[in-house]
Amino acid sequence: MESVGNVPGFEIRPASEADVPVIYSFIKKLAAYEKLTHEVVATEMLLRETLFGSLRTAEVAIGYCEEKPVGFVLFFHNYSTFLGRPGLYIEDLFVDEPYRRRGFGRALLLYVAQLANERRCGRLEWAVLDWNEPAINFYKKLGAVAMNEWTIYRVTEEALSKLAKM
Repeated sequence: MESVGNVPGFEIRPASEADVPVIYSFIKKLAAYEKLTHEVVATEMLLRETLFGSLRTAEVAIGYCEEKPVGFVLFFHNYSTFLGRPGLYIEDLFVDEPYRRRGFGRALLLYVAQLANERRCGRLEWAVLDWNEPAINFYKKLGAVAMNEWTIYRVTEEALSKLAKM
């Protein structure tokens, strides 16, 4: 167990395969918060394969308040050609509603920042929905800067399949 961010009674642990049901539960709660439940196609089996199988694509840490899982952060390495160094990208950071505003989200973010620093990463990045003012204000207080000059593009499902066949 690791204590991060000086939050009494809160500990962060790297997730294990046994935590897949907890991770899946947090993903569904996050999707509900973001009004995107219709986009969740992940399953526990798929998470088990992609997070803990032979080709692990991301890492997860779970935050515990007095041994109860109350939040999670999912992240993975990316790479900056300009810096010539890896980075970490936070895909999801979520804390259950009753446990917000207690420093747990900050502690989860600091946990990943410390990992990025230990791994000699050149940067730590994440995206936030433009309507999520509480999160935007939270990130700004931590010194994060919006990358307004960049637009994220995405291809998924059928478009990705078509693109791959070109």
